[in-house]
Amino acid sequence: MTMDSIPTGAAPRIAVVTTDESVQLAAQEVLASAFHTTLLGSGEQTLPLLDEVSVEALILDLETAMASEEKMVKLVRKLRQRDQYLVLLGFTRSHSKASRSQFERAGIRHCFVAPVDFDEVQAVLQSALEERSAEIENARLREEARDRNSFCQLIGGSDPMRLVYDAIGRVAESNVNVLVRGESGTGKELVAQAIVASGPRRDKPFVSVNCAALPESLIEAELFGHEKGAFTDAHESRAGHIEAAQSGTLFLDEIGTLGLGLQSKLLRVLEQHVIQRIGSRTTKKIDFRLVAATNEDLEQAVQAGRFREDLYYRLNVVPIILPPLRERRGDIAILLDHFLRMYCAASNLPLKRMDADALEILEEYHWPGNVRELENLVQRLVIMGSGPMITAKHLPQQILYSSTAKQEALLIPEEGISFEEEMARIELAYLQAALRRTHGKKVTAAALLQINPQKMKYLCRKYGLQG
Repeated sequence: MTMDSIPTGAAPRIAVVTTDESVQLAAQEVLASAFHTTLLGSGEQTLPLLDEVSVEALILDLETAMASEEKMVKLVRKLRQRDQYLVLLGFTRSHSKASRSQFERAGIRHCFVAPVDFDEVQAVLQSALEERSAEIENARLREEARDRNSFCQLIGGSDPMRLVYDAIGRVAESNVNVLVRGESGTGKELVAQAIVASGPRRDKPFVSVNCAALPESLIEAELFGHEKGAFTDAHESRAGHIEAAQSGTLFLDEIGTLGLGLQSKLLRVLEQHVIQRIGSRTTKKIDFRLVAATNEDLEQAVQAGRFREDLYYRLNVVPIILPPLRERRGDIAILLDHFLRMYCAASNLPLKRMDADALEILEEYHWPGNVRELENLVQRLVIMGSGPMITAKHLPQQILYSSTAKQEALLIPEEGISFEEEMARIELAYLQAALRRTHGKKVTAAALLQINPQKMKYLCRKYGLQG
């Protein structure tokens, strides 16, 4: 059964899903005056309705709308996944808190217990729709902020990142070698991808090689390729990564880990633009652009004899310095929002939020693992956390204890404290510790606490302490 009631004006469209005729009548009488109300007799009608019209809220009878509670939970999850801003309210005749909690975890915003007072439902619904409008507007503003504060897959609007974006834009159209420098986890490969995406080789191969991840015994064959029979396991000829990058871009990450022998061979490729496979007597002309990356101090490596000076100058034509996350704290909120959206969507979960205290703690943290550490943290919080809001209590201990904001939170919890009681507790603890250390000698304990003996005796009487 489907029945529409349309009030005058541009009213929000809602749907009430139940087979209970008394509920249908009550909903029609109370809600139809304020909302464009559609009555549905089955939960199976909800998805087809959403395909046809834009519905802002659904009120679900959690017991009659579907054949079983399990199917109802699945429906709620589907609805929430389909539209994160859809207002979902439910009502049940059960007084089981566990059952209501299950539906709330699935995506129900508020669960009423029958008999339902639809005047109360209307008030809650009106408030929820206002929150929905605010959430949609905030999402639009965040989307605009992301557009302003991002470049390709790089996220951030801080001054250090804008310098990176400017450098990428300047080198993208050219063919010069680029050396991306930055700590591990800052996103050096994303810089390489942004250079490619912004330049004429965007539709050509992009070959990424982590030099540190390949064993020294394999890296030469991986980079330069080999002919059949060139060594014991060379059962067939194979092109290397450099050859695979023909007409495109080769990204060599952690290039500082290459041995001196390979450095010489790479230098020859860059100088002559030819490649020679292992076991081959012929060379092949190669056209590719090189973007290299390192988290090492290459200047120090050159001085120590671990890196060829001539290769260093070949690579370092245009250096791009990627800042660590601790030097771009203003980007943390933008990155958090980006990763929360990404991993909530990947896990088919309603979008989670980070509360102000948790955000403050994360903005103060020093992030030794940089953006990669932040991304891994968000992924863990999304998967392991329950509820729509991530608070300080959900954060890892090592982050909490490194945060001055957390220290303040530990001193003064949200509900506040009795200052007099807290001071008395601390005072008593010091007195007891001093008396234990001096085996109950009050004069010696007074000296240890740097107070006069008379005050010590007064405090002992105050707290009932025996010497």
